[in-house]
Amino acid sequence: MAKQQQAIQAIRGMHDILPEQSPHWQWLEGHARDVLGAYGYQEIRLPIVEKTELFKRSIGEVTDIVEKEMYTFDDRNGDSLTLRPEGTAGCLRACLEHGLLHNQSHRLWYYGPMFRHERPQKGRYRQFYQLGVETYGMAGPDIDAEMILLTDRLWKRLGIRDMVELQINSLGTAEERLAYRGTLVEYFNQHLDYLDEDSRRRLDTNPLRILDSKNPDMQAMLRGAPVLLDHLGTDSLAHFDRLKGTLDDLGLKYAINTRLVRGLDYYGKTVFEWVTERLGSQGTICAGGRYDGLIEQLGGKANHAIGFAMGMERILALIEQLEHVDIPAGVDVYLIRVGEQAETVGMRLAEQLRDALPGLKIQVNCGGGSFKSQFKKADKSGAEYAIIIGDDEAQNQVAALKPLRLEQEQTTLDHQALIETLRAWQQQRFHTTAN
Repeated sequence: MAKQQQAIQAIRGMHDILPEQSPHWQWLEGHARDVLGAYGYQEIRLPIVEKTELFKRSIGEVTDIVEKEMYTFDDRNGDSLTLRPEGTAGCLRACLEHGLLHNQSHRLWYYGPMFRHERPQKGRYRQFYQLGVETYGMAGPDIDAEMILLTDRLWKRLGIRDMVELQINSLGTAEERLAYRGTLVEYFNQHLDYLDEDSRRRLDTNPLRILDSKNPDMQAMLRGAPVLLDHLGTDSLAHFDRLKGTLDDLGLKYAINTRLVRGLDYYGKTVFEWVTERLGSQGTICAGGRYDGLIEQLGGKANHAIGFAMGMERILALIEQLEHVDIPAGVDVYLIRVGEQAETVGMRLAEQLRDALPGLKIQVNCGGGSFKSQFKKADKSGAEYAIIIGDDEAQNQVAALKPLRLEQEQTTLDHQALIETLRAWQQQRFHTTAN
């Protein structure tokens, strides 16, 4: 007898999203699309694989992402390709390639999996999903404010606004950061004994990232470090003040985090993060900033850009902590058929319902089974109603409608009355959801 082969399992840090989990993802994605549409943002769909050089030029070769975390391989032509570790570079590459930035402004969003070879832990995976938003061609702090307002509106829609805090900062211009960098390095050199190994490595490559260290042994020293805001010029401070003024005018609370840096050289002026204390060390659910410098870095003409990305797994982890979330089930109506004639009539009725009620999700029992077993399947499906057809109902061209989630009586209706009853329920549900 041949030996049974061992089952193949998913790659570590890459997870399946099972059918019972999918409605939560679809619910979150639907709300995000609605909010983005309300602000006039358009979707752009991007490749998962890009040339490795794109990320080396955008992220930088001396970063953890490029040096340690990217999934990079040579294809059959010998070209070096990489599974995208983030979306900004690919979105900007697409805009430059197709001439979208020439005397134009754009508000764009994209969605999909990103890949980084990190140590898997809750809230941090090797394949993870991000929704990214990028805007181009707008220089003022009004677009910075709009991005923050957009995310604030989404958190309210999802019911998690009370769980998150907005933190903002300004990184100024490249020249201002360069001058500040010298002051910062001088300070860290005076406190070398407090720096961990990772921070000492960053001292020569990207000292601003040291400010963002979570090492508890370094926090007292970091609190005494020079503050970048104290080194900004008039224009950068005016940009930041106008952003704060807009947020204040609209009553949106925020905290100024002088240690908030985005770590990559192309960021400048506005940076922001939405953070929570509910997810342990993976507390950032959304982060963004202005990156005017990246466009020239990738071969385009000088222009303006700001964007953000949100981690979908982390947002879903917050939503799971809510006491109640009204997430629609995958099925509205489950159709039970028992008997040879009932099977034929039931299938025909299901098609009539789909014709008459677009958007109604109907699952027909297939594979036979007793009334009892089919009722169990109906309940497990999460449907609001069961439609029951036996041979008697089939012969009389009627069906029984049984509510599965409410204490209401079962009723017997002809097919047209059944359609009207379900239409009224569908309209009432839409009205309730819209409000």
